Amino acid sequence: MNNTSILSPLKDGTSVERSRILIVDDMPENLAILFEALKDNYVVVAARNGPKALQLAMALPAPDLILLDIVLPEMDGYQVCTRLKEMEETRDIPVIFLTSLEEKESETHGLALGAVDFIRKPIHPTTLQLRVKLHLELLHARRRLEEQNRQLVEAARLQEDIEHITRHDLKSPLNAIISLPEILLEECEFTDSQREFVMMIIESGYNMLEMINRSLDLLKIERGIYEFCPAPVDILSVMRRVLMEVSSRTIAKNLQVKLQLDKKPPGDGQIVMAMAERLFCHSMFSNLIKNAVEASPRNEVINIGFDIGSEVTISIENGGEVPVIIRERFFDKFVTSGKSCGTGLGTYSARLIAITQMGTINLDTTVAGRTCIRVTIPVAGEGQGQI
Repeated sequence: MNNTSILSPLKDGTSVERSRILIVDDMPENLAILFEALKDNYVVVAARNGPKALQLAMALPAPDLILLDIVLPEMDGYQVCTRLKEMEETRDIPVIFLTSLEEKESETHGLALGAVDFIRKPIHPTTLQLRVKLHLELLHARRRLEEQNRQLVEAARLQEDIEHITRHDLKSPLNAIISLPEILLEECEFTDSQREFVMMIIESGYNMLEMINRSLDLLKIERGIYEFCPAPVDILSVMRRVLMEVSSRTIAKNLQVKLQLDKKPPGDGQIVMAMAERLFCHSMFSNLIKNAVEASPRNEVINIGFDIGSEVTISIENGGEVPVIIRERFFDKFVTSGKSCGTGLGTYSARLIAITQMGTINLDTTVAGRTCIRVTIPVAGEGQGQI
């Protein structure tokens, strides 16, 4: 609804915003009392029957508040209120009924139709002024909240659009980072160490491309438009790859990583097949393992277990405790503690990925001095993969 307040001059020449009030009563003496009580603070317009009241309510500028008598010719106040609440242009205008009726049922019926208040006749000007002031303050507060909410929604939409464009634009320079080294490998002769360096450039480029693609997918998940395409994935091999990628960090902190499959160290040829998306699993495990390494004190042990039943349960346990203050919000967006460069997106994205893959994720802090994250992923059924 349009802002209906207008500027009215005061005696000193300044202007203030004045709300517009429509009063509806068929008795001239009642209209006079209402007008006299409100004219100093508001712009007051009047109607003596229902059709005229509806016409004025639809006119611009529209009223901010309607004082509506119940007993009217042609249409009673209940019928007028019903019509006002049916029309999009007028449904949000607060209606206060004016009545000399004493039956409690009349008040209940009026409130059920959408009225915000009742004022009994004979009308006391001071009571009228206070009630009108109260409901206009509530109206203006609601409008401010609606505008703030609209601005927040718009800001969030713009931020998402900018992030989407940024991610998309990052792919262009990556094409050169990936493709040119591949051309060099085909057309140039390198020493073994030089070839290894070029391969590292290519692998880093693909890793960055994977990160961009995953972030775009997470944006689609947040918007509810991602199409999940599960396939049999050896998630044990995915975890081993992640552990290789973070090996320099574990060595720097002298951390020991123990990997177990059904309580025993897995053999070289063992696999764990789940119905999932490989890149999603890699992103999820990478976030969780990096968090475990960062949170774990030096010289500690990180235990990673795979337990296979009707689903695959992956547990990642590390030394160190999640602060009590963030435990209930551990998987929420932007929640972090104790990391100067932390974004609070790692566990949030892990949760989104787990849920998208029809799994679960939870935090276990029951063991003092330890933290455990458990993730479940549907196991690959017969004919889909092998465990």
